[in-house]
Amino acid sequence: MTALVVGARTGLITSANYARALGPWKLVLLFALVALTLVGPEARGVIAAAIADAYLQVSVFVAATLGVIYTFESRMKTDLAVVLDRYRAWQVPIAALLGALPGCGGAVAVVTQYVRGTLTFGSVVAVLTATMGDAAFLLLAAEPGTGIAIFALGAIVGTTSGYIIDWTHGTNFMRVARPDAPESLPLGDAPRVNPLRPIWAVLIVPGFILGALDLMQVDTDALFGPLAVYEPTLILGVAGALLAFGMWTLDPEQKFDPGICRAGGPFVRTVDATNFVTVWVIVGFLVYELGTHFSGIDLAAVFNTWAPLIPLLAVLVGFLPGCGPQIVVTTLYISGAMPLSGQLGNAISNDGDALFPAIAMAPRAAVVATLYSAVPAILVAYGYFLMFE
Repeated sequence: MTALVVGARTGLITSANYARALGPWKLVLLFALVALTLVGPEARGVIAAAIADAYLQVSVFVAATLGVIYTFESRMKTDLAVVLDRYRAWQVPIAALLGALPGCGGAVAVVTQYVRGTLTFGSVVAVLTATMGDAAFLLLAAEPGTGIAIFALGAIVGTTSGYIIDWTHGTNFMRVARPDAPESLPLGDAPRVNPLRPIWAVLIVPGFILGALDLMQVDTDALFGPLAVYEPTLILGVAGALLAFGMWTLDPEQKFDPGICRAGGPFVRTVDATNFVTVWVIVGFLVYELGTHFSGIDLAAVFNTWAPLIPLLAVLVGFLPGCGPQIVVTTLYISGAMPLSGQLGNAISNDGDALFPAIAMAPRAAVVATLYSAVPAILVAYGYFLMFE
C-alpha cells in the first residue's frame, strides 16, 4: 500500500507498485480466473453457470442482509458490535437466530463481528450450527412447515452448542484481538469515489429479484419473453459476479476485513463487504462445480447406499464449503431420495457460504467451529433416525 501511496503523490504509479499494492493473493485469484477462460467450451459453460449462481444464490442475499444491518446502525447511531458487546450473555442466541434466517447473510454478519473481536467463539459455533444456507429457501418453498421446524431446531441446537462451548472453554477461547476500527475518515479526507458502485447498485436490485424467484423454482428467463433465448438471467448473474470480483481484487485498498471500518456510510460498507464475500463464494462454487464436472462424482448416487449410513454421509457433505452441495442434499430430500434424518444432519452440520469468509479471515476458528458442529449434527440425525425411521 505504501508503494501505491508514494506513487500517487509523485505521479509515478507503475505496474510494479500496483502489483505490490494488490498483494500476492489477489494476483493469484486474478490469474486463476483468467486461466479458466482457456478451458474447453463445455467447461466454460460450467464456469459461467457457477459464477452466475454465486451471485444470484448468495451475493444478492448477503447484500440485502448487510444493507439492512449497516443502515440500521447508521440510522440508530449505533454499532452492532457495541450492542453485542454490551449484552454479552445474549451473544450466542442472537448469533443462532441470525444463522437460522434463510440464506447466508446473517451468518456472514456474525462471522464479520467475530473477526472484529466482538463475539465469543461459542457464538461462531452457534451461527454455523444454526445456519442452513441458501438450501433453506428451497426447503421453505417446497415444504414450508418442515422448513420452519428445521430453522427453529437449528436455532435451539445452535444456542445450546454455543453456550456449551463458551462454558467449556471460556469466553476468551480463540477470541480474535480487536483491530482498530475507525468510526470515520481522518479530518480532511473523504470517502473514496468508485464510479463502479452505481453500476453495482443497478445490477443488485434485479439480481435480488431474479435470485428470489429462482429459489422459488420460477423460470426467470421466461419472464423476458422473446429475449429468453439469450439467457438473460445467466448474463446478469455473470455480469454482477465479475463486477464484484473485479471491484475487490483490483482495488488495493480492499483488505480481508469487510465491515471493520465504518467510514463511507452503509452503502459503501455493503458494497465492499458483499464484494469480499462474492470473491470467495465464486472460488468455492468453481472448486465444487469443476471438481464434480471433471471427477464425475454424483452425490445422488453416493446417497443411494445402505440406509444407516445416509445420515452420516449427509453430515459429511455438510462439511463442504458453500451451498451447492447442500442444495443437492435438500433436493434429494424433497424428491424423496433421502430421509428426514439426513436432511436434519446436513442442515445442522453445513455452514453455507459463510464458511468462505470465515476461512479467509479466521481459518483456524472456521475449521474448529465446523468440527464442533458435527457433534450435534450426528446426535440429532441419528436420534431422529433411531426413533422415527
